[in-house]
Amino acid sequence: MVVLSKGELEQIALPAVQRAAPPLAAVTEVDLSTATAAGGGAGRAAAARAVARACEEHGFFKVTGHGVPAPLLARVEAAAAAFFALQQQDKEKAGGPFGYASKRIGCNGDLGFVEYLLLGVNAAGAAAPSAEASPCCLREVLDEYIAAVRRMTCTVLELMAEGLGLDDAGVFARLVLDGDSDSMLRVNHYPPRPEPEEVPKHGGHSRRLTGFGEHTDPQIISVLRSNAVSGLEISLRDGTWVAVPPDASSFFVNVGDALQVLTNGRFRSVRHRVMVSSARPRVSVIFFGGPPPRERLAPLPGLVDREGGRRRYREFTWREYKTSAYRTKLADNRLGYFETAAASS
Repeated sequence: MVVLSKGELEQIALPAVQRAAPPLAAVTEVDLSTATAAGGGAGRAAAARAVARACEEHGFFKVTGHGVPAPLLARVEAAAAAFFALQQQDKEKAGGPFGYASKRIGCNGDLGFVEYLLLGVNAAGAAAPSAEASPCCLREVLDEYIAAVRRMTCTVLELMAEGLGLDDAGVFARLVLDGDSDSMLRVNHYPPRPEPEEVPKHGGHSRRLTGFGEHTDPQIISVLRSNAVSGLEISLRDGTWVAVPPDASSFFVNVGDALQVLTNGRFRSVRHRVMVSSARPRVSVIFFGGPPPRERLAPLPGLVDREGGRRRYREFTWREYKTSAYRTKLADNRLGYFETAAASS
């Protein structure tokens, strides 16, 4: 694995954070095998209720029994490790609007102790090519991974709709499966924490560096898997930060901003971050399921009716949201611009 050089580290003005790691999170676990078993029935209904409850409480939960083969997960991890171990100039050949980048997150000054590969996902469920394609061995395994994870993601989205009691169980999944869906895959590599003398000085040496600053995900849903290295943290409703125990065999699901809007705020987009404190590298792969750019997003009528007609968000297109979001910093409340007066009542 590649470790950023001391010179590169000194260019990153990392924000100060508490020295002590937060307490461990109690993460809701949903076994998808009970929801997809022949006959469905009570097992699927229970899974749908568990998913909805987790989305309402924290906007975050863990999925087991997902059916994505363990050998495929191992191949993805190995291919990602091989890519990030390339020479810097070779990694940068995968540049362009989608491709390789390091340290800089977005275009508004956010920085982190991370390098990453960002790929668009086409209608067939494969990684759309960037200007300079990433290595074939990585692209091939990522295409297989995307197809498997997108299928699993749609099952989760159906359970969300069922848990909400919606008549149309495919209302969320169709947006991700649409031929123009704005979905993406991100592969993050967080190098091992630097030795104390290499840590930028901001009021003392800290062993906890900001890998990826606090934020919510813009899309409908984010489905993440990482190697067995800690670092992911989520914020609870009261603002308390908790650490997510690593689990290399499971997937973690985040509610995104778009889903918060569609559910009229009933499901909450989870605020999360990644802190670097391990002597081992962390690799995470995230599938972001997004709607088509021209899709008009607004609270679903059935959910608005349950709140006496109160719409917490105005209607807007996904393209309009992205245009607005790209002008903000990571930690900003990007949905604030689209809230109605009912959102604060």
